[in-house]
Amino acid sequence: MISLETPKKHRVLVDQAHQVAMNMLRPISRKYDRAEHEYPKELDMLAAMIDGLAESGSSSGAGAAGVRRDDTDGDDGRVRNGTNLASVLSVAEMCWGDTALLLSMPRQGLGNSAIASVATTEQQARYAGTWAAMAITEPSTGSDSASITTTARLDGDEYVINGEKIYVTSGDRADSVVVWATLDKSLGRAAIKSFVVKKGNPGMKVERLEHKLGIRASDTAAITFTDCRVPADDLLGSPDIDVKQGFAGAMATFDNTRPLVAAMAVGCARASLDLTRDLLARAGVEVDYDRPAQVQSAAAAKFLQMEADWEAAQLLTMQAAWMADNRKPNSLEASMAKAKAGRVGSDITLSCVELAGSLGYSEVELLEKWSRDSKILDIFEGTQQIQLLIVARRILGLSSAELR
Repeated sequence: MISLETPKKHRVLVDQAHQVAMNMLRPISRKYDRAEHEYPKELDMLAAMIDGLAESGSSSGAGAAGVRRDDTDGDDGRVRNGTNLASVLSVAEMCWGDTALLLSMPRQGLGNSAIASVATTEQQARYAGTWAAMAITEPSTGSDSASITTTARLDGDEYVINGEKIYVTSGDRADSVVVWATLDKSLGRAAIKSFVVKKGNPGMKVERLEHKLGIRASDTAAITFTDCRVPADDLLGSPDIDVKQGFAGAMATFDNTRPLVAAMAVGCARASLDLTRDLLARAGVEVDYDRPAQVQSAAAAKFLQMEADWEAAQLLTMQAAWMADNRKPNSLEASMAKAKAGRVGSDITLSCVELAGSLGYSEVELLEKWSRDSKILDIFEGTQQIQLLIVARRILGLSSAELR
């Protein structure tokens, strides 16, 4: 039976993540927003601390690494669960501090989630400690990941990769990049595989870093691959092309990463709500949870509506993580969570700026920054529109060819 309360065993982790967000991320948030592309050196100490907690077994980490669904039961014969839920809860807390700094955390890249989702057991061990970015989007391919044109051709015991990727989060700082490429364009989406390409590999070049509206502390790169040779063993998972399975293997990555991005939006929105409640109280506007919204001030009524939307986004995010932990297919729920949280996060952070007036629009508070940061969470890992399309396909039982 599903329970969406924070499990007792995760409460220490969640509290640790909140303390880190409040005492380590918030104080440097504005500094690195202004110093775009400058690496936040303070994160090295934080990453080392998280690594130590993970190695000691006292924590599963507080970053965006994600987890794989283990087919092995625990010693007691029950399903090992809770790691996905721990990830989304800790990610939400860290983004309560700063989303861009979380995305800049060493060894916590979205590429690590891809590795966790589809790598073999041997690859899991070999890539332990890797900081992996994820390269999917191309100049001519936006939300339709299945139509990527980057190619990977087998040549002896190596693959030769050619193509261009854009909007690669941590593409310059990470020590490897998970690159999505097709083995055979004629076979469509079934031939799309992901490869771990190590930084410094001849043929891989970071062309530029993007200047962005938000998450400015996080580097976002454009990368080209020109006859880039990678060992065949660095193809994640099985090299076999299963036309019947189609894109399912690659999409398993999104089933893990989309709840994580939803959690980022939940955390950023929660930060805005908490600060806005305090600012409203200072202005003499009290939000009364025991009275109907229609008999309160317009500002209080708006705040209550935003909190209701936030609650829905949080519960959908936790549900998607809980299902992954319990080996239940969660593609529908992952897209629902991403769609709801992405939209709600953007709406809430911008509405909080409006409610706070000139104080919200200025740099005196972090509200304006959070409104800029949150927008990307409605875009990357599948846009709002794509998520709604996926949800419709799942509910109606239609394929991508039948419902575009």
